Amino acid sequence: MDDADAHIRVAAFRFLEEQRRLAPDEGVLTRKVLEQGFTYEGQRVPLVGPQGIFKPRLLREVPLSITTVPVIEGETRPYDDAFGEDGLLRYRYRGTDPRHHENVGLRLAMERKLPLVYFHGVVPGLYVAEWPVYIVGDDPARLTFTVSVDDRRFASLGSTGQLDVEEAEIRRRYATRVFQQRLHQREFRERVVRAYQYHCSVCRLRRDELLEAAHIVPDADPLGLPSLPNGLALCALHHAAFDAHLIGIRPDYQVEVRRDVLEDKDGPMLIHGLQGFHGARLLVPRRPSSQPDRHLLEERYARFLRHTG
Repeated sequence: MDDADAHIRVAAFRFLEEQRRLAPDEGVLTRKVLEQGFTYEGQRVPLVGPQGIFKPRLLREVPLSITTVPVIEGETRPYDDAFGEDGLLRYRYRGTDPRHHENVGLRLAMERKLPLVYFHGVVPGLYVAEWPVYIVGDDPARLTFTVSVDDRRFASLGSTGQLDVEEAEIRRRYATRVFQQRLHQREFRERVVRAYQYHCSVCRLRRDELLEAAHIVPDADPLGLPSLPNGLALCALHHAAFDAHLIGIRPDYQVEVRRDVLEDKDGPMLIHGLQGFHGARLLVPRRPSSQPDRHLLEERYARFLRHTG
């Protein structure tokens, strides 16, 4: 790897770190920011392009980033990138030719142990960025590369010493698992609040900073998938109340406040924040596939009733 390649990668990592600090929404970056990129020695270096495997003009052979496009409701992704049973990401080839120059570029990244950036679209226009990531496997039969995340504190721009290979593999598997969990939470949140047009489904509050994605059936439950039918957009207050079984939501989309909460007398916050929504109609997305699953609501409502005493 030449010095210019190394310097551009380091500059990209620093740029992304700065953009994450500036991002208002916990580090989720806009496509526009990534397309604009940064300036290196007077030349613009974008971080993404039309294709998932991207090499800016200033780099000679090895790509800078790989991207998984977001899910669009009712459509399927053009490439089915996914985490495998071993917890590592399987990233699809460009097309079906292992010798395509973009696939060759990722193979070079693997051989030279060069760090890349991985962008994962959570909703159209918004991406989670993770770096450094490394190509650690190549499977031409399945047309996939295996991708591993590393801890940034140990990021390097050269090969790992032979004595550290096993330690690095363990560290990267752990970092990839943590990233996968964080990514699923982030993707779930963005998809849910977007489906509800950035409103709390109980009180209609429209402050993105105060909105959260609640699981109807908790994620620890086998039914608690991070999917739109198992999600509700709730403000922080009503999310906490929902999780504490202070409020329940019936399968007919009606809000129910627990009896002891209704009978309590504790000032205007209780009256206007909780009691006033007893019997209110839940706000739901227009698209049927994005609406709360009534069977899941029935399961959760049964749990609420068990807490009513």
